[in-house]
Amino acid sequence: MILEALASAVLGLVLAWAAAHRLSHRLPARPLVFSTGIAGALFGDFVTHTALGPGTAWLSLLGAAVISAASLSLLLRPAGRLRRSATA
Repeated sequence: MILEALASAVLGLVLAWAAAHRLSHRLPARPLVFSTGIAGALFGDFVTHTALGPGTAWLSLLGAAVISAASLSLLLRPAGRLRRSATA
């Protein structure tokens, strides 16, 4: 269980690093991105492990990756400037 949590935290850190490296212009400060990636992965591992039970480490890591990527996607800002409509 401890190794599974550690592996999911490392997976979240790797996903956050990849997002910060690739999309740095669309994300907020790096500490927020890294902490969101790790927390999302730990939460995803917890939820998946609780739902499936012990003995499914690979599926728990998959759930950690999905929840971490979903929580990181919530941090994305629009790429360009927002355009106001003529009626606004």
